[in-house]
Amino acid sequence: IVWVWEVGEEDEYECAAVINAHIQDVKKVRFHPFDNILASASYDDTVKLFKEDKAEADWINFATLKSHTSTVWSLAFDRTGSRLATCSDDATVKIWKEYKPGNSAGIPTPDNDSVWKCVCTLSGHHGRTIYDISWCHLTDLIATACGDDAIRIFKENPEAGDSDMVSFDLVHTEHRAHNQDVNCVAWNPVVPGMLASCSDDGDVKLWQIKLENL
Repeated sequence: IVWVWEVGEEDEYECAAVINAHIQDVKKVRFHPFDNILASASYDDTVKLFKEDKAEADWINFATLKSHTSTVWSLAFDRTGSRLATCSDDATVKIWKEYKPGNSAGIPTPDNDSVWKCVCTLSGHHGRTIYDISWCHLTDLIATACGDDAIRIFKENPEAGDSDMVSFDLVHTEHRAHNQDVNCVAWNPVVPGMLASCSDDGDVKLWQIKLENL
């Protein structure tokens, strides 16, 4: 179940919607950076996208993303909101791209809703479950938090050429970033290259990535 809250007339939060679309645990929710769209990641191996239907006064599921083979733990939109990164218990990261109605690729968009397709899978880099992912809106770098105690940084390869089949390179691995599972990573929204991480070891750490070396 996903709960959506809003501020009421007396500046108090009230439940605006309860979304019951997943069939198992929901692990993470993220709002789109610009549009009134909500994304959720679940133990049922899927990602679901919701939008508000004001006529029905409810939130509806307009897309279900299926490609992971195990629990989807987290997700993150890029700075444009046109791409979404997901991470999973299957030890892969997947990049999804939005195709809007009338797109140049000729992708059909039933019911005039955007269609999201997987355009890249990053595999073979993580030794265990990937618990979190963060897409920096300042540098476009992707950071992952993994059960093998490491933090990894990925950078898009501009030489891929085909916008529908992008590629990312692993540019840094911080082995033993923590003494136990790394549970979460988050880029600083105003300081380029600054990353926060937290772990089962009880520590929160701040990292400053040397961008000139990437």
